[in-house]
Amino acid sequence: MSPVPLLFEPGMPEPEQARFFGLDEIADPAELLGRATELADAFRAAADRAAAYQALAAFELTDPRRFDRLTYTELGERMGLSPADAQTLAERGARLAARSTRKPIHFS
Repeated sequence: MSPVPLLFEPGMPEPEQARFFGLDEIADPAELLGRATELADAFRAAADRAAAYQALAAFELTDPRRFDRLTYTELGERMGLSPADAQTLAERGARLAARSTRKPIHFS
């Protein structure tokens, strides 16, 4: 049995994209600290906002008015949480929904 001929020439491997938002190129420690702090603050704010949307979604998915509502156990399984933690998250979402302009989707 002979080897199969190549139909194309393999390309050069892509250079490793190890740079993280240009931090690797910053030589000045004070500048590096400033830029890294800005990024950490931005990621923290993004994580907080995503967690709020996660809580709103948890509330909507467990809303008893939905015909396809999830139990806290089912919600927890989807998220890797205990039923108690899923309930806490959904309750946080209910508080957020009470003051939110977002209109929940209900299928009734």
